[in-house]
Formats: sequence, structure tokens, C-alpha cells
Amino acid sequence: MKKISVIIPVYNSEKYIEKCLNSIFEQKYENLEVIVINDGSTDKTEEKISKFQSKIKYIKKEENTGIADTRNIGVENATGDYIMFVDSDDYIQKDLLKNLALYIERDIELIKFKAIEVKTSVETKLNGVTFDVTTGPDAFSKMCFEDKLIDILWIYLYKKELLKANKFTKGLYHEDFGLVPLIILQAKTVIATDIYGYYYVQSDNSITRNSDYKKTKKKLYDLLEHYDRISNAITKYNIPKKNKQDVLIFCTNSILLRINQLKKEDQKEYIKEIKKRKMTKNIKVRNLKQLIKRIVLEINIPLYLKIR
Repeated sequence: MKKISVIIPVYNSEKYIEKCLNSIFEQKYENLEVIVINDGSTDKTEEKISKFQSKIKYIKKEENTGIADTRNIGVENATGDYIMFVDSDDYIQKDLLKNLALYIERDIELIKFKAIEVKTSVETKLNGVTFDVTTGPDAFSKMCFEDKLIDILWIYLYKKELLKANKFTKGLYHEDFGLVPLIILQAKTVIATDIYGYYYVQSDNSITRNSDYKKTKKKLYDLLEHYDRISNAITKYNIPKKNKQDVLIFCTNSILLRINQLKKEDQKEYIKEIKKRKMTKNIKVRNLKQLIKRIVLEINIPLYLKIR
């Protein structure tokens, strides 16, 4: 039975970490390594974790350096054949890894499963595409226009080598967006299963939520930096031109759809950055309707977002 390393970055998660860890130790898959990295928590998180001390590989950071750096440390310390990430305020269904075992034994490099959103105790299944084993570039193209969770880190089980060969960029937000598409493209074999089992909890202190406008603005500019890295990286990949185009279309749409998070006075500067990169040219025209939208996009991005 192949070993799975489960990596859990933790920061001020005293309310949730026990449920998260219990869900992992309830797994019916026996060969697990659980790595918990405490990213400088200042609440009672460490006290909660101490109850599991004998079962986990525990790494404590004295300073909070962010989720990207914390995940890198987890990968560096992982010894499993596969790696899985679980956010500290989320949890997993007890049969998840057992249900994925068939694909693990087939040695598939990247295994995608499905999530259930939990919001004020209401559970909603998050749908996504399913397909049999294919190549990484083909998998990305199958997912990029239909699957909203394509660039979410915790929705995949990774062959260790994929992550050992890549690192999250320290100091930048949206580290999933910056790395997961490249990992998918590098994978020789990918499968998207119909197995649900990851519970994504929408809590007030979720890693992905904040009401700090300064942080929101940085996040959007970090997306541009990730775009630059991705567009540069794929020029070196020996993959079909269409797959490269699909990556750029996906990245461009992801960025365009977030413009409205900025105040109007900041949108103009951000749009200048988009135009400087000629990102609008990534949107391909395949029919008259798309042609009209493309023309609007070139002239007026805010208007394009309204009619999209």
C-alpha cells in the first residue's frame, strides 16, 4: 500500500483543527503520514494540536511567513508516494482515501476528486468534469472552461515528484493559481473522478476570506505576477499550441473576473497593466458573438465584464 503524506498548514485555527485532524485519523486508508506546520499561531492552536502529538509530524514556525512558504516546508518534509493538502478549517470524509486507492495503485500522477462546500451547516456539492486517464495538457483543456476548482490545490492527490519539482512562490497570494496549472501540464497521467469527500468550510476566518482592501489589491497584483511566471514557463513546455492557448485563456479570464474587486480609481491602473501584457489577445474568437465580445474587450474592459 502506497504511503500518502497529508500536509496541513495551520494558523490560528484553534476552533477547527481538532475536527480536521480527527477526520484524517478516521480514514480507512492505513498508510498515512500527517504533517502539521504551525505558521506562527498566536491562539491556542498548539495546545489543540498537542493532543495528536504522537500521531503527527509536527513543525513549528516561530514567525508567520504565509501559506506558500508553509506548504513548501510541508512538501520538503513529506516522505509519502503521494501528497494531499487539507486546509486547517476543512475536513475530509472518512472513505475518501479508501475510495481513491484504486487510482493510487494504478500509479496515476494526478488524481482529482470533488468537494462539498459547507456554509452555515448547509452542504452543497461542487460539481466538476469527470474523465478517464489522459495526459496533463489534455486534462487542463478538458477542465479549464467547465471546472471552477481547476486551480484549487486541495482538490487533487499528487504524485510526490510533481510537487518536489515545483515550489509555491513565497510572499505572493493566490499561490494555487500560480502553481497548480503548471503541475497539471507537467503530469503524464491525470484522472478526474466522481468521488466526493473534501468538505470545504466557508468560515469567518477562512484562509481565502478577508475584508482588508489593501490585501485585496495586493492579491490582484500578485495574480499578474503569477500570470507573468506562467506565460513564461509554458513557452518552455513541449506541449501543443492549443493547450498553451487554453492556459492563457484561463489565466486571463480569472484575472478579468476579479477587476470589480478594485475601487474604480484603482481599476484604471490595473487595466493598464492588463493591456501592457496584451492579455486581451488571449481571448480567442470562434464565432460572431465571441468576435463582438472581443472587440468590446479591446475597447472597454469594464463593459466587457458586464456583458460577459
